[in-house]
Amino acid sequence: MWMYLGLLAALFLGLHNLCKKHAVQGNEVFPVLLGTVSSSFIFLLPFFIGSIYFPDFTKSIGFFIESIPWKTHGFIFIKSAIMASSWVLAYQALKHLPITIVTPIRSAGPFFTFIGAILIYDEKPNGLQWVGFFLIIFSVMLYSKIGKKEGINFKRNKWIFAIIAATFLGASSGLYDKFLIQSLFLDPQTLLFWFSFYVILILLVILSITWFPFADKRRAFKWRWTIPAVGILLTSADYFYFKALQDPEALIMLLSAIKRSQIIIAVVVGGLIFKEQNKRKKLVPLVGIMLGVFLILYS
Repeated sequence: MWMYLGLLAALFLGLHNLCKKHAVQGNEVFPVLLGTVSSSFIFLLPFFIGSIYFPDFTKSIGFFIESIPWKTHGFIFIKSAIMASSWVLAYQALKHLPITIVTPIRSAGPFFTFIGAILIYDEKPNGLQWVGFFLIIFSVMLYSKIGKKEGINFKRNKWIFAIIAATFLGASSGLYDKFLIQSLFLDPQTLLFWFSFYVILILLVILSITWFPFADKRRAFKWRWTIPAVGILLTSADYFYFKALQDPEALIMLLSAIKRSQIIIAVVVGGLIFKEQNKRKKLVPLVGIMLGVFLILYS
């Protein structure tokens, strides 16, 4: 069941990436990010209020947000800081790079998770899983050659380094999720609510320096329907991902790889919607990444 939940998370993540590309195109990145996270928080707020005034009802529907000690709040804040940094870098990169380049690089996240799962959680991959992970990395390298044809030099473009850093931070957060869910026994909805709350606080500090004081930047911001859609879709994806992680038999390295199947939506559908270049050539490394995911799932 945890693998099926991982696939559901991948579906919502793929739709989330399409909406995110639309939301940041020609737009101010930081307020877009604040809008998406705020949408997640508002989406979960009724469950928090219901957990206070109608605990029996929220427990019966499986969305009770429990009270947690301050120490646990500290652990959640650490996750919020990691992901806020990852999102800031990823959103800036997505604004300046094609989605068909950004998403496959993000798909290398399982490689970092793979290494961490071995070193931290002592997860033991077999031979085919090793092949699968290195196939994913090789396919991402092929994307770099295609990217050069679109005027994107992977060695000199700062947004490439930004998306790589965002990928590494995202993988670190994924490893941390296993600790939060399986060691601290946090429910998905509790983790998501407080995580969103702390990310909003972090972003408000950033925006108070980089955006709120500048009238020109405030006027340049464009509200789009995809901004709240990004937040709701990401919350849905994370909910299914955390539910999968609650299974003690779930392997974080495999879940991370399953989530990468979202790239089918991003590369195929996104390439058509945003009319990006070299879509057919990008299908070759896309097949390589999907084959790598297949080897991991079915080895």
